Amino acid sequence: MLLFYVRHGDPVYYPDSLTPLGERQAEAVSKRLAVYGLDEIYASTSERAQLTAKPTAEVLKKEIKLLDFCNEIHTWFEFSFDDGQGRSWIFQKPKYRRLLASREIASLGDEWYDYPEFKQYPFKDGVMRVNRETDAFMRTLGYEHNREKKEYTVLEPNDKRIALFAHQGFGICFLSSILDIPYPMISNHFDMCHTGITVIEFKDEDGVAIPTLLTLSNDSHIFREGLPLKYNNSINF
Repeated sequence: MLLFYVRHGDPVYYPDSLTPLGERQAEAVSKRLAVYGLDEIYASTSERAQLTAKPTAEVLKKEIKLLDFCNEIHTWFEFSFDDGQGRSWIFQKPKYRRLLASREIASLGDEWYDYPEFKQYPFKDGVMRVNRETDAFMRTLGYEHNREKKEYTVLEPNDKRIALFAHQGFGICFLSSILDIPYPMISNHFDMCHTGITVIEFKDEDGVAIPTLLTLSNDSHIFREGLPLKYNNSINF
């Protein structure tokens, strides 16, 4: 099975929508995914994720199945905080970026949220929720997550191509959960651009699958359509 994770297009956060550029990005990614072909399409319940998925669903004549656990509003309140200078993600605060990269946090592994300074925040609850919901979603696709062994039991072997349209903040949590890589490592060192395509392969090896990240936030469709190659409209690639 191949799982395509697609971040939404250039957004308007309030009200929840896409900019004209975001709409063009959504059209661009639909052309690319139409070449691959998809068996199922899922999206966050946010409007910007659904609008990004819509052109792909129309081209491939597929229903968009909504997943509320992917809505970034949940992870926003679980993995962000207000330090008096405005609310932002933990990985956007320089102080906490350094802490997330520290040996002290690395030594805690999957239980990084037990670091004393982090216990005042709902990070643990967020990790537990995303893990629980992600595992339930993966079971519907035929893969049972064994977190102790960091592998998946293949319940229903398949060669499906599944697309999930969602977000950056949630996506970082999702990749951490899917790949069994602690959140501090993912959030500090990896990111996703608008409509970037991340592809994860679940290869059946004698009834067991260890997911492999084939590409992270690939934006070749943006290049092909001649759209601006900027991360969050700020950094030229």
